[in-house]
Amino acid sequence: MLKETQRNGIPGIGLIVLYLLILAGSVTWLVRAITSISVPQIVFSAIVTAVLLVCMLGFFVVNPNQGQVLQLFGDYKGTARRPGLRWANPFFTKRPISLRVRNFETGKLKVNDKRGNPIEIASVVVWKVVDTAEAAFQVDDYENYVHVQSEAALRNMATGYPYDAHLDGEVALSSHTAEISDKLSGEVQDRLAKAGVEVLETRISHLAYAPEIAAAMLRRQQASAVVAARRTIVDGAVGMVDHALEMLSANKVIQLDEERKAAMVSNLLVVLCSEHSTQPVVNTGTLYH
Repeated sequence: MLKETQRNGIPGIGLIVLYLLILAGSVTWLVRAITSISVPQIVFSAIVTAVLLVCMLGFFVVNPNQGQVLQLFGDYKGTARRPGLRWANPFFTKRPISLRVRNFETGKLKVNDKRGNPIEIASVVVWKVVDTAEAAFQVDDYENYVHVQSEAALRNMATGYPYDAHLDGEVALSSHTAEISDKLSGEVQDRLAKAGVEVLETRISHLAYAPEIAAAMLRRQQASAVVAARRTIVDGAVGMVDHALEMLSANKVIQLDEERKAAMVSNLLVVLCSEHSTQPVVNTGTLYH
């Protein structure tokens, strides 16, 4: 497996000035040789000029956050990362690869969650190239490879978790954002490591039930919310009734037998748990007749 090796070449600013001076001298020499019709001088100066022109092809520019992959007849020779004008063997081929941080959003994928419910999910992946040799030679097109493998990792991750958590401690796509992002980052990084790519961040950008079950799931969520609200109301009402009975007994306001306590508890629970305002009814009789 190829690994990146740095080969920054020779600084080119001073070298290009020297080449231009030598080239100007060789051209002048060639003109004078032609004027004087000196065949040996013409041949020699022409060879020197041709060699200098070929050497000029060795200059190349490395931009900030860019790597130039150098190859000689298909053999990898190294990567130039130092920004500026550089010079290397003129027969080297130079392939620029961006080292900048990049991001993209996957398409909306339709998958089944852990419980088999169809959902729509998409994510944002932030990444950069860290090994230019692997990016250039281990995969055919590293950018397309990142896109395809990120979607495959997202699809695989989504099938391992439910959309909603119904059990205590259960990790769900909709409620455990940090855990899901970490899991997705690991999935994507495992797939992209061979391409010389580092995943900096992943996060879910879209999450919803598929349209065909969205209405049914919304009714279920509403029912769950109603049940949870009712449970809270009942818990609070029972506590208030218990506290009222304890205060009546402690302050000796009234002594209630079991039947009167049951009637009082029933009335208080109706008042506290009812969704509508209760209407008082005056009882002029007795519980025993």
